[in-house]
Amino acid sequence: MANRNSKVSSTRALQVRVIHIVKVRITVDRSACIACGVAPNQCPEVFVLGDDNGKTRIVEKYSEETSDETSSGTVPSDLHDCAKEAADLCPVQAITLQEIE
Repeated sequence: MANRNSKVSSTRALQVRVIHIVKVRITVDRSACIACGVAPNQCPEVFVLGDDNGKTRIVEKYSEETSDETSSGTVPSDLHDCAKEAADLCPVQAITLQEIE
């Protein structure tokens, strides 16, 4: 009996932890960026090398703020995996993602 109740409790706990990501806030630390092009190559829907200083920035469609130091924007959840892969591949970890519910 204890095992059955444990399974039910685990299942309920798992169901509570399901989060629906609506958008993803992305920030590129352009001061740390080495302009290697990994992010734009991995996820061109979200990232591009900037014309201003050659460093990665958020594409115009999703950009909210861009300076020499940072680029930030919000993308829809369907681009989460693409952006996450690009962030994971960044050799200097200059890209951060924040999931917005």
